[in-house]
Amino acid sequence: MSIKTHSYHTLGIDIGSTTVKLALLSPEHKILFSDYRRHYANIQETLATIVTEAYKMLGDIEIAPMITGSGGLTIAKHLSIPFVQEVVAVATSLKDFAPQTDVAIELGGEDAKIIYFTGGIDQRMNGICAGGTGSFIDQMASLLKTDAAGLNEYAKNYQTIYPIAARCGVFAKSDIQPLINEGATKPDLAASIFQAVVNQTISGLACGKPIRGHIAFLGGPLHFLTELKQAFIRTLKLTDDDIIAPKHSHLFAAIGSAMNSEGHEMTSLSKLNQKLSSEITMEFEVARMQPLFASKEEYQSFQARHAKHMVTKSSLAEYEGNCFLGIDAGSTTTKAALLGEDGSLLYSFYSNNNGSLLKTAMKAVKEIYSLLPDSARIVRACSTGYGEALIKSALMLDEGEVETVAHYYAASFFEPKVDCILDIGGQDMKCIRIKNNTVDSVQLNEACSSGCGSFIETFAKSLNYEVADFAEIALFAENPIDLGTRCTVFMNSKVKQAQKEGASVGDISAGLAYSVIKNALFKVIKLADAKDLGSCIVVQGGTFYNDAVLRSFERVSGREAIRPDIAGIMGALELL
Repeated sequence: MSIKTHSYHTLGIDIGSTTVKLALLSPEHKILFSDYRRHYANIQETLATIVTEAYKMLGDIEIAPMITGSGGLTIAKHLSIPFVQEVVAVATSLKDFAPQTDVAIELGGEDAKIIYFTGGIDQRMNGICAGGTGSFIDQMASLLKTDAAGLNEYAKNYQTIYPIAARCGVFAKSDIQPLINEGATKPDLAASIFQAVVNQTISGLACGKPIRGHIAFLGGPLHFLTELKQAFIRTLKLTDDDIIAPKHSHLFAAIGSAMNSEGHEMTSLSKLNQKLSSEITMEFEVARMQPLFASKEEYQSFQARHAKHMVTKSSLAEYEGNCFLGIDAGSTTTKAALLGEDGSLLYSFYSNNNGSLLKTAMKAVKEIYSLLPDSARIVRACSTGYGEALIKSALMLDEGEVETVAHYYAASFFEPKVDCILDIGGQDMKCIRIKNNTVDSVQLNEACSSGCGSFIETFAKSLNYEVADFAEIALFAENPIDLGTRCTVFMNSKVKQAQKEGASVGDISAGLAYSVIKNALFKVIKLADAKDLGSCIVVQGGTFYNDAVLRSFERVSGREAIRPDIAGIMGALELL
């Protein structure tokens, strides 16, 4: 079955959660111009750039536009362009290109679909979970210090497939990190990640309904990642005759959108570009919160208050006497501190484990000995953290210390009356209550890392920002988005909605900083009232280097906290 041609050019725009796709077709449905580009939350600007390039290539032609995609409805209203449901757009493309299609598997940035065409259209979509999508693959690629394309190259040389959860990034990280530490190869890990995506898609969406017949593979991840597609083919046991892999499979929704245009709303590329270049104000559906700082002066006062909590530092090169070494071997980072007899900090070390906790600890020790003068000597050494026993045994240290006790010793050095310690790291979080100068209770996050540093880091990378820059733009954002106390999966959808409403990257960053604290206080610690935290609170962990997170804590809790200038290596100070 062929789709009817038009006497006019048609423009299909597919706005997804992470990308903008555009296809401009001739009256005979020939693709004259197309583009596929990440929007990094700047949907309007990205679309304007693509339309400008189409204008430069084709001139100011008349077009009949149509928009589709999860992020397209709101902007379609503001541009006065008709909107078509994505499943209709995809079905239209497939009817023209491959009418024999029985099932279409489509993966996007945060969307996953299986569409059955036999016996009527039956669409299965992911709802609240972004596991097994492009964003999940990006997160996993960052763990292996590469990108999605690099992951694809690695997977070409795999030998072993490991079981990895793809329900969401939190669970997958829990599976991958130990494999990295145990020396699993990057090719095997890459192929295992792709297999996890396949398993999640088939089990989570098909829900037992057979995937058979002619199968079409659509969407950016399945178009650009050949090994991901091969994992589906291998799992579903498909033959060459079963596989439908269109040349423009990443643009299918945009192409189908253009094919659905009936010419009721004609415009030109220049007029469309003019609309996109003007300010589009969208109403807020996602609640907003008060800015973290109302003025530069307020921020300067905040900085001055926290600058008081500093450890004394001395030069290791000029030190004479006994030294004390502490190593905090965490699940993702290793911290080390070398102290003098007077409690001064002579040396500090903070590094990602990069797959080997022991190698990282040895690197720190070697560096210390290379700097240690003849006038100084290490008389006692202690380890703590996730790798406490391993480091103590391998490096023959004097002793190991329970992590919570180590953190209490360090916190009490800065505030002897401390009664609550909130420690937020990359993937873990602890709230330690102190009573009568001893640890009274400890609360930990379990399977969720939405209140941790890696959560913010992942979002920063997805929006093409370094973590430090991402934190800085949050400080004076005017309308931080309210993400509540949610896991990353739910937050993704809230962030997407806020993006559609024109939220700035600063608004998103500030909202995420608030959410980290709300998750810590109300999901992990399960506070009914922030006053129950205590009166002398010390915050620590690398996440609290982020001023936006620290300010969020003080805003939400109504308490002024003490943040040591060495908040990220507090566990290594257990010898104090």
